[in-house]
Amino acid sequence: MTPGRLYLVPNLLGVVQPERVLPAHTMAVARRLAHYVVENAKPARAFLKSLSTVVPIQEIAIVEIGSDGTGTDYSALLGPARSGLDVGLLSDAGCPGVADPGARLVAEAHRESIQVIPLVGPSSIVLALMASGMNGQGFIFHGYLPAKTDARAAAIQRLEGDSRRSGSTQIFIETPYRNAALLAALTATCDARTRLCVAADLTLDTESIVSKAISQWRGSGFESYAKRPAIFLVASDKQG
Repeated sequence: MTPGRLYLVPNLLGVVQPERVLPAHTMAVARRLAHYVVENAKPARAFLKSLSTVVPIQEIAIVEIGSDGTGTDYSALLGPARSGLDVGLLSDAGCPGVADPGARLVAEAHRESIQVIPLVGPSSIVLALMASGMNGQGFIFHGYLPAKTDARAAAIQRLEGDSRRSGSTQIFIETPYRNAALLAALTATCDARTRLCVAADLTLDTESIVSKAISQWRGSGFESYAKRPAIFLVASDKQG
């Protein structure tokens, strides 16, 4: 029996018409799949409902692995693929496998020689880097910085120093309700010449992308970034 394939299905970055950000081929594949492994079931069902799936939502097999995938039997999740059925992997937002527990399912598929097919869709990390004006040939994504004040400041200093030495762009995220605190820490910790880009609500009508020196960020009010999904990018002024 020919095994099925594992499709990596990009999700939307927020409430927006799928046709606005997803290619026709991606939507066509996502609509026909009857087996999904997802980060969380509720946003997955909302996304699939927005696509008007071929299979009724209530008949789609949706297995939730949660935000960290702890205790998950990834081989068992590929059972439908071993039986010849295609499986979709879906994150809460953006591209599965990138800063996402689904990467472990992808690794298992490769171990079992199941074909992995990434579909085209929005990646907030890549979109923010594209729009930042910063080094796109050398960059590092760090995920979340520490929440505690001292540890966060130390992490920011390390990232800024790494950018100064290597010229690389440093990329990270934060829980939206802590955006203002992170921005305050960045402006207080970084050199005035260091550049900071904040890309918020990417692909949405409320999208904003601001890239400027720390000196220009200082004295700004950060309340407008509260509770908005955002990507933060830092680059030394020596990037050129």
